[in-house]
Amino acid sequence: MKSVDLNADMGESFGPWTMGDDAALLNIVTSANIACGGHAGDADVMAATMALAHKNGVGIGAHPGFMDLAGFGRNRLNIPRATLQNQIRYQVAAHIGMARSVGAEVRHLKLHGAVSNMSSEDENMARDLYEAALSVAPDLIVMVLAATAQQDAVKKLGCKWAGEIFADRAYNDDATLVDRSLPGAVIHDAALAGKRMVDMVQAGAIITESGKRIETQIDTICLHGDTAEAVQIAASVRNELESAGITLRTFAGHKG
Repeated sequence: MKSVDLNADMGESFGPWTMGDDAALLNIVTSANIACGGHAGDADVMAATMALAHKNGVGIGAHPGFMDLAGFGRNRLNIPRATLQNQIRYQVAAHIGMARSVGAEVRHLKLHGAVSNMSSEDENMARDLYEAALSVAPDLIVMVLAATAQQDAVKKLGCKWAGEIFADRAYNDDATLVDRSLPGAVIHDAALAGKRMVDMVQAGAIITESGKRIETQIDTICLHGDTAEAVQIAASVRNELESAGITLRTFAGHKG
């Protein structure tokens, strides 16, 4: 029987400003990628989101990005590599400390936004950022954009990793995500998102916009918590997967 993890990006509110319905998502997903204060989130939001995830038995992951609150971490920035590595260490260390304070632990790492997209195209960048995170927490499972340079990097590092595909994003033929500025890049139709995830998990492949199939390891499915339809998409994906006989469970990670 096939099984897969369902994850969502969350903890992205800031002060009195609220983004997404994290509480609802945490009743659906099996893993949560919680912002570390770089691109979004703050100390109070991080603590509250972690505490609720822990209470619900949802796996917790650090979700660092460019330290760019104004741009929500989605601007491609030119930052010296050593500085960017330290920014990743800084965010991961804060995340781990906050998790411990609420009796939880951080299981995995997932890069956010532009820094993730850039490292999916640049194996050296991916390796450098993963090494930075692992220097703080060597046992983290690194969540990678499946079939991209990120996956090449973790295989060479020899760390634990999990391959991720997206329920609410369209794919290019090289397995990278269609740029958000292009029409159709973000999928808003919950029914469509659910169906395409069943198709991909059953095929063991990413299915691109052109119809190309890229065989890859699929351990987890992501949806973005900041979209208006996030809860509906999460519910649709979960229902469609379970109806197809696919079990939802938190990923264990693997090497090689």
